[in-house]
Amino acid sequence: MASHLALSFNRTYPALGHPLEVAIHTILYVRQVYPPDLFVRRRKYDAPVYQSRHPALNEYIAGAVKAITDELALGTVDKVVVLIKSADEKPLERFIFALRSTLQVESYNKDTSVEGAMSSASLGQYFRSFLLKLNMIEAQLGQLEVDGADLSFAIILELHDDKAPSAAHAKEPPPWVPASTPDTTSGTSDGAELHMLRAVDTGIINLSLAVQESEYKLNADNASKSKGKQRAA
Repeated sequence: MASHLALSFNRTYPALGHPLEVAIHTILYVRQVYPPDLFVRRRKYDAPVYQSRHPALNEYIAGAVKAITDELALGTVDKVVVLIKSADEKPLERFIFALRSTLQVESYNKDTSVEGAMSSASLGQYFRSFLLKLNMIEAQLGQLEVDGADLSFAIILELHDDKAPSAAHAKEPPPWVPASTPDTTSGTSDGAELHMLRAVDTGIINLSLAVQESEYKLNADNASKSKGKQRAA
């Protein structure tokens, strides 16, 4: 069966697109960026996941993921970041999907299974573990101490060597706009905290997921806890 064959270059990168899309929907649910009743519970990779029921939001996420997979095929992607921001546009949390190619493949070999690479079936099990980690993230980070209606999010694509996105179709420009430096991982302050959630080496690409709490968020949480203690006293 094809699912038990070792991955090829051309099978690996498209295979990352769908779980990334599922993960983005689940992040928006578990961090309460939108009201819970906007989502419906599903199962994917034998894990509980959540899918938005809002057509415009679904279209935006699907379009962003399609553009990301186009760039993945070019080997230019360093990180994909799902950034959650406050009402005043302050970064609160960054969910960071970091990708690193582990080998160079000639164009004529990109459909050939790579010796030692994992199979599609095995990769699905790792995707399951990523999604289970996301479902339990509130136990690690706690609730965001803001009204969910005031939250927003952005999908940020960070490329190697400060390259610009280059994949496009029908002579249209790539669907990306420059991100402001404070929103990117390079604009992170020293007081931010990074938590590694999961990592996998497919034999073709290393994929890891981490979540970063911004210094702004941590300071706001500490201030809220101090006020709570003062009221208790």
